[in-house]
This record gives sequence, C-alpha cells and structure tokens, in this order.
Amino acid sequence: MRKPRIVSLIPSATEIVCALGLHQRLVGRSHECDYPADVATLPICSTPNLNPAKPSREVDLQVRDLVKNALSVYEVDAERLEQLRPTHVVTQDQCAVCAVSVQEVQDALSSICNRDTQVVSVQPRDLQGILDSMHEVGQALEVPFKAEVLVTDLKARINAIYARTHELHDFPKVVCLEWLDPMMGGGHWVPELVRLAGGHDPLGVVGKNAPDLDWARLLEIDPDVLVIFPCGFDLERTRREVATLVDTENWPKLKAVQAGRVYLIDGHTYFNRPGPRIVDSLEILSEILHPGEFSFGHEGTGWSRMAAPVEEAPKSEAPAPEPESGS
Repeated sequence: MRKPRIVSLIPSATEIVCALGLHQRLVGRSHECDYPADVATLPICSTPNLNPAKPSREVDLQVRDLVKNALSVYEVDAERLEQLRPTHVVTQDQCAVCAVSVQEVQDALSSICNRDTQVVSVQPRDLQGILDSMHEVGQALEVPFKAEVLVTDLKARINAIYARTHELHDFPKVVCLEWLDPMMGGGHWVPELVRLAGGHDPLGVVGKNAPDLDWARLLEIDPDVLVIFPCGFDLERTRREVATLVDTENWPKLKAVQAGRVYLIDGHTYFNRPGPRIVDSLEILSEILHPGEFSFGHEGTGWSRMAAPVEEAPKSEAPAPEPESGS
C-alpha cells in the first residue's frame, strides 16, 4: 500500500481523517478546516467567492446571487493541488453552500491531468449517514478497522444519552435556528439530535434541508426552548448577530424568551460539522434540555444561555402632598 497523501476540503472530513489516526498524512486543507488546531499549518486549497464576515442577510444574498448566476460558492486551487500531488481528496456532495463540491474537485483534477487521485465524497443527511461517512473514509484510506472502532465508540456515547432521555416524562418543544436573517430551522440530523436529547422538534424533518421560517410560524409554534447556532458562526459571532432577532417586537412574545430558555451554540464547531464532534453536539443539547440529568462541561465554551428579559417595575405614583397645617 502506498502511503496516502490526503487533501481534505471540508472541516468534518479533516476531523474524521485525524480521528482515524491519519493526521500526519494530511498535506492540504480547505480554508475552513481548523481542528485539530495544528492543521492550520497545512496549505490551503480552496477559497470562498463571497465574504463570510458580512451580516447574515448579506451573506444570504451573496449566496443566492452566486447560485442564480450558476457560479460556485467556493473555488479549488488546482495549481496548489498539482504541487501537493494528493493520492486522495476528501470532499462532500451534499450542500453547495457548506463546502467544495465533488464536481469542483473533479474539474480541478481534470485541469491538471491527475487521474490517479481518488476523490472521496461524503454526503451525510442524518446521524446514521454521518457514521456511515466515517466508514466510507476509513475504507477509502484503507483503515476500516480504525473506522469501526471510532463508530462503535460514538454509538456507545449516543446510546448512553438516549438510555436516559427516553425514560424522561418532560419533552420540551424545541426550535433550532441554523440561520438568522432570513430565519431557517434545523435540518438534516438536527431534529434527530433533538429527539435523542429528550426534546420535540415540531419544525424540522430528519434528512431534509433546513426549513424556511418566518415570525408568524415561529410565534405559532411558540417553543419552550429556542436553540440558535447559525451555520459557520462561532459563539461570539452568534452573540453579536442574534440582535437581528432581539431587536424586533416579536422577540419578547416568545415563551422561550420569557422563560429565559434561549441558548446560543458554537455552530461552526458543533452542529454544522458532521464529524466525530456531532456527538458533542448531542451532549450540548442534553445539557440544555435536561440540566438536572446531564452535565458534560460544554457550557461557557460550546454554548451559553441568554438572560431572560427584565421586566420594568411598575411606576409608583407620587404621594399626594399633605395639607398644610394652619398657623
């Protein structure tokens, strides 16, 4: 077996490759791959055709404009790939907005006439699909036993949580937001994570794209718990951008807001990344929905609670002046 030279063009795949013990075989990464931390030293092989630092609404408009004009959201650096001479390129064929597509990789490889490189494309749409993608990557990189060990460990952690939550009697109604402006609910594996964590998601459908959402629908659902993790946003950016929702007249009408059960999560690290840390995402939801049952230590780093609105104290009327006494 030749020693693999791996380029990963999606953060979740980078985490899978490292979890399989092939960290030292990575020779290139995408512009978004950032975990484990030392992958930051690897050459970058992709660039975005938009400015992801813009506010939610502007990012959404940029993406829609690119798609409307049949343009790619990302570009592969074919020249860099030629220099790196990868034996394997790992990417995805699920979402044109999330990462470089398999077609873009194939086009780049075709332009440099490199037909020896194997393209490994994963496309998970639910929790089982995420676990299956680890088997696929392990098989392609000829470490299937390591993939089996990894998946077995992750399943054990999932089952340990579900063994406790399915016996609970309190299943709060949960709405997850994957985007803020416009609002989008939780899609693909998110509704499944909510169920496993002991909640009920009346909006999302397992395996389907993130559903569009407006204020009328959100107020109609009126969730007990509102969980916010915009795609690609870390916790600090989520804290800043949630003002898009807070600064509306509808925000204080929500039951979750009134009860102080609104939670912000680092979606960039957890829920939006279908790799090994998807089980950490389940742990986070378990902590949030059932704090008396679960404590995995993610609060403060992976998620934080938004404070409930402070009600203004009623204004007291000024006391009437006492009559002056006569002289």
